[in-house]
Amino acid sequence: MDQDSHCTAEKELLEAVSRITTSSTTSPSDEEENQPKAEISCQVRKENPEKDDAQDSSATLSPNSSMTTKELQEYWRNEKRQCKHIKLLFEIPSTRIVEHHLSKYVMYKIIILQTGSFDSNKSVIERRYSDFEKLHRNLLEEFSEEMEDVTFPKKTLTGNFTEEIINERKLAFKDYLRLLYSMKYIRRSKKFIDFLTRPELQEAYGCLRGGQYTKALEILSEVIGLQERLTRGNPVAIVPTLCAIVVCHKDLENPASAFEYGEKALSRLHVHTSHRYYIPLLETMITLAYELGKDFLSLQEKLEEWKTKKDPVRVFTLKELAVREYVR
Repeated sequence: MDQDSHCTAEKELLEAVSRITTSSTTSPSDEEENQPKAEISCQVRKENPEKDDAQDSSATLSPNSSMTTKELQEYWRNEKRQCKHIKLLFEIPSTRIVEHHLSKYVMYKIIILQTGSFDSNKSVIERRYSDFEKLHRNLLEEFSEEMEDVTFPKKTLTGNFTEEIINERKLAFKDYLRLLYSMKYIRRSKKFIDFLTRPELQEAYGCLRGGQYTKALEILSEVIGLQERLTRGNPVAIVPTLCAIVVCHKDLENPASAFEYGEKALSRLHVHTSHRYYIPLLETMITLAYELGKDFLSLQEKLEEWKTKKDPVRVFTLKELAVREYVR
């Protein structure tokens, strides 16, 4: 490539990067906000900078950067990967009637799919009418304006278990979840995320506290994918779940798997060293690294560095922290 062609290519790349940087800092219009659409990760980082632990301080590139053409190409590829469209779809294909001694209710099977993904990425949960009703009531307290035009299927005095009513509610709840997810502030709210993940997490932590590590791990492995997709703008939110998985693998004598999930958790805490899980996780990772014959000195250095900067305080072990989660 001659010098003129090289300069032209570099100029085009600079202009392209400038367009990417500009588009990622442009606020969406009101019309866009009200439309059910795919969420763009780069917009999330702009709107919640304090919550994006993966964003490096050097992530914003000036058009006047002295980067080489090769470096600009790599930067462009990274930006395109980070701005993938992300959207979840909700389906309610079936129901089942549950009867106890004094109660009878319908459980709705909810399948949550990520667009463009294979069935292996789907999440399956079950919720009853009262769960939806509680969610609606909680959201009205915090998002009264956003919920103004959202309708909720009312209770009926009779016929709640007829096929006609159940099918109507299946469709109504599907549309209800789709509409809630289309509203940015609601889909990122703790109340909405808890509705989709908390019952399973409570069950998993209950198993963990009871020493049923295999069962706990099975549930946590199912819910972690959904929890991660729901909290993309706040990676630290899934650290407790990742650490619970570490604890389960460690107690089941699977140190390699425990170390793998521990690395994922540490990567989310690299700028959050004050997080309550940071030091217990570091201590566990040092033990696992030593057991596996991996480099533990760098982890030990991080631990010593933290100790020199912080006043000595009582620190729980990773397992002690895990068993305290979701205690009713």
